[in-house]
Amino acid sequence: MTVCKSVPISELTARLHSCYLACADAQAAQNVVMKILIVEDEPKTGDYLKQGLVESGFVVDLIRNGTDGLHHALTEDYDLAILDVMLPGLDGWAILAGIRKAGKDTPVLFLSARDHVDDRVKGLELGADDYLVKPFAFSELLARVRTLLRRGSKASTAEFLRAADLEIDLMRRRVTRAGKRVDLTAKEFALLELLLRRQGEVLPRSLIASHVWDMNFDSDTNVIEVAMRRLRAKVDDEFEPKLIRTVRGMGYVLENPNCA
Repeated sequence: MTVCKSVPISELTARLHSCYLACADAQAAQNVVMKILIVEDEPKTGDYLKQGLVESGFVVDLIRNGTDGLHHALTEDYDLAILDVMLPGLDGWAILAGIRKAGKDTPVLFLSARDHVDDRVKGLELGADDYLVKPFAFSELLARVRTLLRRGSKASTAEFLRAADLEIDLMRRRVTRAGKRVDLTAKEFALLELLLRRQGEVLPRSLIASHVWDMNFDSDTNVIEVAMRRLRAKVDDEFEPKLIRTVRGMGYVLENPNCA
């Protein structure tokens, strides 16, 4: 006869409490979404910035004029605002002044084609956090964005996301599973980040399409299925337990078995 070893109630309670805390921490991380406001009237520059930041895993609102830009900055919560200086309606200086007058401490990065010391001083005196002169390399802008976000208190809870032995470092854009480095494309990283932020939640294809590809879901395309298959091959196929699963007719979910 097999004898099952009993677990003391106190130990069982401690285990459950530990799992509860781990899941609570994961849930807190899931709720942190890095949201960026871009106010840029030049179509090519605005579209270029939005596409690059979305592909880097951020949620982005792109506004084309200063009046609407200030309205969005005051009525919504952003982790960072990227402002062009010369804008129709209100210029970047006026938007920043309005943000600070309202008592909001949203980090602000200015973009300008004017490389004058007086302009940079004016921006800093109004409360800007950084100033980047056009033209610029997207890699430099992205580095500055991450630096500004890292300074903010909101970013401190979102530097790492974990499930079981899977971990992603958001600032270094690095993924590991069981201590082994996993190389992902920008889209695969954004997809995994979304799954981890919303772990335990079944995500429909429409939501994944809008967050990762910034597009409306088209039932005739299999881009999401292909991307998910490639992501699973990298983070699940060679490891146990399997974390990502398909929920037929609904979407995809990443589950932490330790908190099931």
